[in-house]
Amino acid sequence: MYLEQIKKLVLLQDIDNKLIECREKLENLPKELDSLRSNKETMENKIKELEEKLDFLKQQKEKLKFEIEENDSKIKKVKNKLMMISNSKEYQAMMRELDNFERLNRTKEEELTNLMEDINLHQKDFEALLAEKEELESRIGELEAKLDTELKDVEQKISDLEQQREDYCQSIPAPILSRYNFIRERLSQPVVVAVSQGICKGCHISIPPQVFVDLQKGDHILNCPNCQRLIYWEEFYSEESKES
Repeated sequence: MYLEQIKKLVLLQDIDNKLIECREKLENLPKELDSLRSNKETMENKIKELEEKLDFLKQQKEKLKFEIEENDSKIKKVKNKLMMISNSKEYQAMMRELDNFERLNRTKEEELTNLMEDINLHQKDFEALLAEKEELESRIGELEAKLDTELKDVEQKISDLEQQREDYCQSIPAPILSRYNFIRERLSQPVVVAVSQGICKGCHISIPPQVFVDLQKGDHILNCPNCQRLIYWEEFYSEESKES
């Protein structure tokens, strides 16, 4: 009778361990998807920022091109005027004006070249982010479909285990079940542990000699004096298992 109760408690503990694993899995499964969704949101913000930056740079490019064209027009006008000037002083003044326009255009053309390089670099980053986002969205879609199936499987497994637990609980005497549940609520698994060579496998501390003697008699279920877990003698249990 004693060993039957121990076996039922060990089986009950096994069910509880599986329930813990399933519930943890049920909690952790959506975390990867949540992380990917968060990454997607961060990426979309980066894309938006980069898009705004590109728009600004393109506006600057058009502005510089307009200013260069405007200066080119002024340069042509000055050159045309030079052809008609005979006065040396006026000619030198027009040449200085021409030189200023040409110097200004060279500066603006350098700015435009640098700006075009920046636009090209930002455009490459923008396209890379778009490709990365597309890949991420594909991964999210796959995971959503897979997750739905896995969650249903885990939920069904939990339901089956809970039914098994209820069946086992009905076959365990109420006082023993109450002790098991009481300890389980207060200590981490395992609750039911073997004693090997006088040492509790739950807390790894030697139990008192008299408790070990009582344990070997197999008259009733005992608690470890150190950790309060339910204990059984490993050798006794192993021998009984071999005989069965």
